Amino acid sequence: MTADIQLDVLAVFSHPDDAELTIAGTLIKLKSLGYRTGIADMTRGEMGTRGTPEIRAKESLDAARVMGLDARVNLELPDACLALNEDTKRSVVRLFRKHRPRVVFTSHWDDPHPDHAATARIVREAARLATMRRYDEGSKLDAVKMPAIAHAVYSRLVLPSFIVDVSEFVEKKMEAIRAHASQFYSKESKEPTTRIAEKGFLRQIEDRMRYYGSLIGVEAGEPFYVREALNVDDPMALLTRPMNIYS
Repeated sequence: MTADIQLDVLAVFSHPDDAELTIAGTLIKLKSLGYRTGIADMTRGEMGTRGTPEIRAKESLDAARVMGLDARVNLELPDACLALNEDTKRSVVRLFRKHRPRVVFTSHWDDPHPDHAATARIVREAARLATMRRYDEGSKLDAVKMPAIAHAVYSRLVLPSFIVDVSEFVEKKMEAIRAHASQFYSKESKEPTTRIAEKGFLRQIEDRMRYYGSLIGVEAGEPFYVREALNVDDPMALLTRPMNIYS
């Protein structure tokens, strides 16, 4: 899962369970459509209250198998210290040049977690720098075309640009999330309770999917924000898809 395979879609998130919690349904759906998918975790999650980096690494690979990913890598940047600087940008530039994704998913810069917000900014700048052939020439990696970037919506203040129907993939998404067992509620666990380890947290994830699904008239959805204007080839096909006029 660490080979330098070319990907159609690459999700870049701060911690080992972030992509699963936000966009696993979309990744699973894209894989079912024949696209090559991958996740890059920026950190090992070593500052987390529960689990260890070693446990979390194994859980990440377990989740990757559930999602059918073609690649999963960890950049091993320092957890809780992510910032927009040359080291982090260079790491992500090399990631993009190795895997050459056409679409990149990441967090939103309005996310309340500092690492998540930083990751969004790092990804945006690195995607542009990766197109410049003279940037980081010493790596001997070729420049790439700028990928499209879509940000997972988690903050209620961000209005989605689009919502992906993941109704058929809810069960598989939740299985991928539960692969990160150290992070979530277990009555046998002796570790401290965190926000995501509360008993009802995973139910809230399912409820969020149902809410966003209701906005497009389906059972479950995952929301995304795109800063750039979207190029629509067939507005009739877009605008006659199910939607909720009260959304």
